[in-house]
Amino acid sequence: MNRLPLEKRTQIIGLLVEGNSLRAAARLSGTSLNTVTKLLVDVGTTCQKYHDQHVKNLKSKRVECDEIWSFCYAKAQNVPQSMQGQYGVGDVWTWTALDSNSKLIISYLIGLRNADCANIFMQDVAGRLTNRIQLTTDGLKAYLEAVEGAFGADVDYAQLVKMYGEAPGGEKRYSPPKCNGTQKQGVMGMPNPKHISTSYVERQNLTMRMNMRRFTRLTNAFSKKIDNHENAIALHFMYYNFVRIHKTLRVTPAQAAGITTKLWEVEDLAKLTEDFSGQNSSLSKSANLND
Repeated sequence: MNRLPLEKRTQIIGLLVEGNSLRAAARLSGTSLNTVTKLLVDVGTTCQKYHDQHVKNLKSKRVECDEIWSFCYAKAQNVPQSMQGQYGVGDVWTWTALDSNSKLIISYLIGLRNADCANIFMQDVAGRLTNRIQLTTDGLKAYLEAVEGAFGADVDYAQLVKMYGEAPGGEKRYSPPKCNGTQKQGVMGMPNPKHISTSYVERQNLTMRMNMRRFTRLTNAFSKKIDNHENAIALHFMYYNFVRIHKTLRVTPAQAAGITTKLWEVEDLAKLTEDFSGQNSSLSKSANLND
Protein backbone atom coordinates (compact mmCIF):
# COMPACT_ATOMS: atom_id res chain seq x y z
CA MET A 1 0.00 0.00 0.00
CA ASN A 2 1.02 3.63 -0.30
CA ARG A 3 2.64 4.63 2.96
CA LEU A 4 0.59 7.02 5.04
CA PRO A 5 2.21 10.30 6.14
CA LEU A 6 3.91 10.03 9.52
CA GLU A 7 1.45 12.46 11.09
CA LYS A 8 -1.53 10.34 10.03
CA ARG A 9 0.09 7.09 11.19
CA THR A 10 0.83 8.70 14.55
CA GLN A 11 -2.77 9.84 14.88
CA ILE A 12 -4.19 6.37 14.11
CA ILE A 13 -1.80 4.59 16.47
CA GLY A 14 -2.61 7.10 19.19
CA LEU A 15 -6.31 6.38 18.76
CA LEU A 16 -5.79 2.62 18.91
CA VAL A 17 -3.63 2.59 22.04
CA GLU A 18 -6.16 4.73 23.90
CA GLY A 19 -8.90 2.14 23.58
CA ASN A 20 -10.66 3.04 20.33
CA SER A 21 -11.90 0.34 17.98
CA LEU A 22 -10.69 0.03 14.40
CA ARG A 23 -13.86 1.61 13.07
CA ALA A 24 -13.72 4.46 15.57
CA ALA A 25 -10.08 5.10 14.65
CA ALA A 26 -11.03 5.12 10.98
CA ARG A 27 -13.85 7.63 11.55
CA LEU A 28 -11.80 9.94 13.76
CA SER A 29 -8.77 9.91 11.46
CA GLY A 30 -10.72 10.22 8.23
CA THR A 31 -9.25 7.03 6.77
CA SER A 32 -10.72 3.73 5.65
CA LEU A 33 -11.13 0.66 7.84
CA ASN A 34 -8.76 -1.28 5.55
CA THR A 35 -6.09 1.38 5.98
CA VAL A 36 -6.33 1.27 9.77
CA THR A 37 -6.25 -2.53 9.78
CA LYS A 38 -3.20 -2.68 7.53
CA LEU A 39 -1.40 -0.21 9.79
CA LEU A 40 -2.30 -2.30 12.85
CA VAL A 41 -0.83 -5.39 11.18
CA ASP A 42 2.31 -3.49 10.19
CA VAL A 43 3.00 -1.85 13.53
CA GLY A 44 1.85 -4.85 15.58
CA THR A 45 4.26 -7.18 13.81
CA THR A 46 7.05 -4.64 14.27
CA CYS A 47 6.29 -4.33 17.99
CA GLN A 48 6.47 -8.10 18.42
CA LYS A 49 9.91 -8.18 16.81
CA TYR A 50 11.17 -5.19 18.79
CA HIS A 51 10.03 -6.70 22.08
CA ASP A 52 11.74 -10.00 21.30
CA GLN A 53 15.00 -8.28 20.39
CA HIS A 54 15.24 -5.67 23.16
CA VAL A 55 13.33 -6.81 26.24
CA LYS A 56 15.96 -9.23 27.50
CA ASN A 57 18.98 -9.50 29.83
CA LEU A 58 16.79 -8.08 32.58
CA LYS A 59 17.93 -7.81 36.20
CA SER A 60 14.50 -8.21 37.73
CA LYS A 61 14.16 -9.25 41.36
CA ARG A 62 10.44 -10.00 41.68
CA VAL A 63 8.14 -11.20 38.89
CA GLU A 64 4.38 -11.76 38.90
CA CYS A 65 2.54 -13.87 36.32
CA ASP A 66 -1.13 -14.16 35.43
CA GLU A 67 -3.52 -15.03 32.59
CA ILE A 68 -6.39 -12.94 31.25
CA TRP A 69 -9.34 -14.34 29.29
CA SER A 70 -10.77 -13.09 26.02
CA PHE A 71 -12.25 -14.73 22.94
CA CYS A 72 -12.07 -14.53 19.17
CA TYR A 73 -14.83 -15.03 16.60
CA ALA A 74 -17.31 -16.36 19.18
CA LYS A 75 -17.51 -17.48 22.76
CA ALA A 76 -16.64 -21.13 23.29
CA GLN A 77 -20.27 -22.22 23.70
CA ASN A 78 -21.24 -20.52 20.42
CA VAL A 79 -18.44 -21.88 18.20
CA PRO A 80 -19.90 -23.83 15.23
CA GLN A 81 -19.33 -27.57 15.27
CA SER A 82 -17.18 -27.37 12.12
CA MET A 83 -14.80 -24.89 13.79
CA GLN A 84 -14.47 -26.42 17.24
CA GLY A 85 -10.88 -27.18 18.22
CA GLN A 86 -9.52 -24.62 15.74
CA TYR A 87 -6.94 -22.30 17.28
CA GLY A 88 -8.09 -18.70 17.41
CA VAL A 89 -11.78 -19.56 17.56
CA GLY A 90 -13.35 -19.40 20.99
CA ASP A 91 -11.43 -18.86 24.22
CA VAL A 92 -8.07 -17.09 23.94
CA TRP A 93 -5.84 -16.44 26.95
CA THR A 94 -3.06 -13.88 27.27
CA TRP A 95 -0.25 -14.90 29.65
CA THR A 96 1.71 -11.99 31.13
CA ALA A 97 4.84 -11.68 33.28
CA LEU A 98 5.40 -8.34 35.02
CA ASP A 99 8.40 -6.96 36.91
CA SER A 100 7.02 -5.87 40.29
CA ASN A 101 9.53 -3.01 40.66
CA SER A 102 9.68 -1.46 37.20
CA LYS A 103 6.16 -2.60 36.15
CA LEU A 104 7.71 -3.77 32.86
CA ILE A 105 5.91 -6.47 30.91
CA ILE A 106 8.75 -8.97 30.57
CA SER A 107 6.95 -11.51 28.43
CA TYR A 108 3.52 -12.26 27.05
CA LEU A 109 1.96 -15.16 25.17
CA ILE A 110 -1.37 -15.51 23.40
CA GLY A 111 -2.71 -19.05 23.45
CA LEU A 112 -4.72 -21.49 25.53
CA ARG A 113 -4.76 -21.96 29.28
CA ASN A 114 -3.02 -25.32 29.28
CA ALA A 115 0.28 -27.00 30.16
CA ASP A 116 1.83 -26.57 26.71
CA CYS A 117 1.37 -22.79 26.71
CA ALA A 118 2.50 -22.61 30.34
CA ASN A 119 5.78 -24.33 29.43
CA ILE A 120 6.41 -22.11 26.39
CA PHE A 121 5.59 -19.00 28.39
CA MET A 122 7.81 -19.79 31.37
CA GLN A 123 10.72 -20.76 29.11
CA ASP A 124 10.48 -17.35 27.48
CA VAL A 125 10.30 -15.58 30.84
CA ALA A 126 13.37 -17.42 32.14
CA GLY A 127 15.28 -16.66 28.94
CA ARG A 128 14.88 -12.90 29.41
CA LEU A 129 16.30 -12.80 32.95
CA THR A 130 19.91 -12.76 34.12
CA ASN A 131 19.60 -13.49 37.83
CA ARG A 132 17.58 -15.39 40.42
CA ILE A 133 14.11 -13.98 41.04
CA GLN A 134 11.19 -14.39 43.37
CA LEU A 135 8.25 -15.53 41.26
CA THR A 136 4.57 -15.43 42.17
CA THR A 137 1.73 -16.94 40.15
CA ASP A 138 -1.87 -17.86 40.81
CA GLY A 139 -2.83 -21.40 41.73
CA LEU A 140 -2.97 -22.81 38.20
CA LYS A 141 -1.45 -26.30 38.39
CA ALA A 142 0.19 -26.01 34.97
CA TYR A 143 2.66 -23.52 36.46
CA LEU A 144 4.21 -26.11 38.78
CA GLU A 145 5.86 -28.20 36.06
CA ALA A 146 6.43 -25.20 33.78
CA VAL A 147 8.37 -23.21 36.39
CA GLU A 148 10.52 -26.17 37.35
CA GLY A 149 11.25 -26.93 33.70
CA ALA A 150 12.22 -23.33 32.94
CA PHE A 151 14.14 -22.35 36.08
CA GLY A 152 15.13 -25.66 37.66
CA ALA A 153 15.94 -24.97 41.30
CA ASP A 154 17.24 -21.45 40.60
CA VAL A 155 14.08 -19.58 41.63
CA ASP A 156 12.16 -18.62 44.76
CA TYR A 157 8.64 -19.55 43.72
CA ALA A 158 5.29 -19.21 45.46
CA GLN A 159 1.64 -19.38 44.50
CA LEU A 160 -1.08 -17.05 45.70
CA VAL A 161 -4.29 -19.06 45.76
CA LYS A 162 -7.56 -17.14 46.00
CA MET A 163 -10.57 -18.71 47.70
CA TYR A 164 -13.93 -17.67 46.24
CA GLY A 165 -17.47 -17.85 47.55
CA GLU A 166 -20.79 -17.19 45.87
CA ALA A 167 -21.43 -14.14 43.72
CA PRO A 168 -23.55 -11.38 45.31
CA GLY A 169 -27.23 -12.25 45.36
CA GLY A 170 -29.00 -11.52 42.10
CA GLU A 171 -25.73 -10.58 40.34
CA LYS A 172 -24.33 -13.95 39.35
CA ARG A 173 -24.27 -13.11 35.67
CA TYR A 174 -22.20 -9.94 35.75
CA SER A 175 -20.42 -9.88 39.10
CA PRO A 176 -17.47 -12.16 39.95
CA PRO A 177 -17.65 -14.49 42.95
CA LYS A 178 -16.69 -12.92 46.25
CA CYS A 179 -13.06 -13.47 47.24
CA ASN A 180 -13.10 -14.77 50.80
CA GLY A 181 -9.35 -14.77 51.25
CA THR A 182 -6.00 -15.84 49.87
CA GLN A 183 -3.52 -18.55 50.74
CA LYS A 184 0.22 -18.17 50.19
CA GLN A 185 1.96 -21.40 49.27
CA GLY A 186 5.73 -21.63 48.99
CA VAL A 187 6.60 -24.04 46.19
CA MET A 188 10.34 -23.78 45.58
CA GLY A 189 13.33 -22.05 47.12
CA MET A 190 12.82 -19.49 49.88
CA PRO A 191 10.24 -16.90 48.73
CA ASN A 192 9.78 -13.94 51.04
CA PRO A 193 6.15 -14.09 52.29
CA LYS A 194 6.05 -10.29 52.28
CA HIS A 195 6.42 -10.25 48.49
CA ILE A 196 4.07 -13.09 47.56
CA SER A 197 1.57 -11.07 45.56
CA THR A 198 -0.04 -10.81 42.12
CA SER A 199 -1.59 -7.38 42.69
CA TYR A 200 0.49 -5.53 40.10
CA VAL A 201 -0.04 -8.01 37.28
CA GLU A 202 -3.76 -8.14 38.04
CA ARG A 203 -3.86 -4.35 37.85
CA GLN A 204 -2.22 -4.68 34.45
CA ASN A 205 -5.15 -6.90 33.44
CA LEU A 206 -7.44 -3.94 34.08
CA THR A 207 -5.16 -1.72 32.00
CA MET A 208 -5.50 -4.18 29.13
CA ARG A 209 -9.28 -4.14 29.32
CA MET A 210 -9.35 -0.34 29.50
CA ASN A 211 -6.86 0.30 26.66
CA MET A 212 -7.82 -2.43 24.20
CA ARG A 213 -11.35 -2.32 22.86
CA ARG A 214 -11.17 -6.03 22.05
CA PHE A 215 -11.10 -6.88 25.75
CA THR A 216 -14.20 -4.85 26.64
CA ARG A 217 -16.86 -7.16 28.05
CA LEU A 218 -20.49 -7.37 26.91
CA THR A 219 -19.95 -5.67 23.55
CA ASN A 220 -19.44 -6.75 19.95
CA ALA A 221 -15.92 -5.27 19.96
CA PHE A 222 -14.26 -8.67 20.42
CA SER A 223 -11.64 -9.79 17.89
CA LYS A 224 -12.86 -11.65 14.85
CA LYS A 225 -9.41 -12.83 13.73
CA ILE A 226 -6.61 -14.13 15.95
CA ASP A 227 -3.86 -12.44 13.91
CA ASN A 228 -5.29 -8.98 14.49
CA HIS A 229 -5.88 -9.85 18.14
CA GLU A 230 -2.18 -10.67 18.52
CA ASN A 231 -1.11 -7.49 16.73
CA ALA A 232 -3.33 -5.32 18.94
CA ILE A 233 -1.82 -6.89 22.07
CA ALA A 234 1.72 -6.40 20.77
CA LEU A 235 1.01 -2.73 20.10
CA HIS A 236 -0.52 -2.32 23.56
CA PHE A 237 2.48 -3.75 25.38
CA MET A 238 4.94 -1.73 23.31
CA TYR A 239 3.01 1.42 24.17
CA TYR A 240 2.71 0.41 27.82
CA ASN A 241 6.42 -0.41 28.21
CA PHE A 242 8.01 2.42 26.23
CA VAL A 243 5.55 5.31 25.82
CA ARG A 244 3.10 5.51 28.70
CA ILE A 245 4.51 7.09 31.87
CA HIS A 246 3.67 5.03 34.94
CA LYS A 247 2.01 7.31 37.47
CA THR A 248 3.92 6.09 40.55
CA LEU A 249 7.29 5.68 38.79
CA ARG A 250 7.08 8.97 36.84
CA VAL A 251 8.93 7.27 34.00
CA THR A 252 8.00 4.49 31.62
CA PRO A 253 8.52 0.86 32.68
CA ALA A 254 11.26 0.51 30.04
CA GLN A 255 13.14 3.45 31.55
CA ALA A 256 12.71 2.07 35.06
CA ALA A 257 14.07 -1.29 33.91
CA GLY A 258 17.09 0.31 32.23
CA ILE A 259 16.18 -0.79 28.71
CA THR A 260 16.14 2.77 27.42
CA THR A 261 16.93 6.24 28.71
CA LYS A 262 14.60 7.89 26.22
CA LEU A 263 10.97 8.77 26.80
CA TRP A 264 9.29 7.46 23.68
CA GLU A 265 6.34 9.12 21.99
CA VAL A 266 3.59 7.65 19.84
CA GLU A 267 5.39 9.10 16.83
CA ASP A 268 8.35 6.84 17.65
CA LEU A 269 6.07 3.82 17.32
CA ALA A 270 5.02 5.06 13.90
CA LYS A 271 8.64 5.56 12.88
CA LEU A 272 9.58 2.13 14.20
CA THR A 273 7.86 0.42 11.30
CA GLU A 274 10.26 2.10 8.88
CA ASP A 275 13.20 0.35 10.55
CA PHE A 276 11.58 -2.99 9.78
CA SER A 277 10.19 -2.00 6.38
CA GLY A 278 12.31 -4.54 4.54
CA GLN A 279 11.09 -7.36 6.77
CA ASN A 280 7.48 -6.21 6.68
CA SER A 281 7.17 -5.16 3.02
CA SER A 282 4.95 -8.14 2.25
CA LEU A 283 2.56 -7.46 5.09
CA SER A 284 0.53 -4.92 3.16
CA LYS A 285 -0.29 -7.50 0.51
CA SER A 286 -1.26 -10.21 2.98
CA ALA A 287 -2.93 -8.11 5.66
CA ASN A 288 -6.12 -9.52 7.10
CA LEU A 289 -8.78 -6.91 6.50
CA ASN A 290 -11.32 -8.20 9.04
CA ASP A 291 -11.14 -7.13 12.67
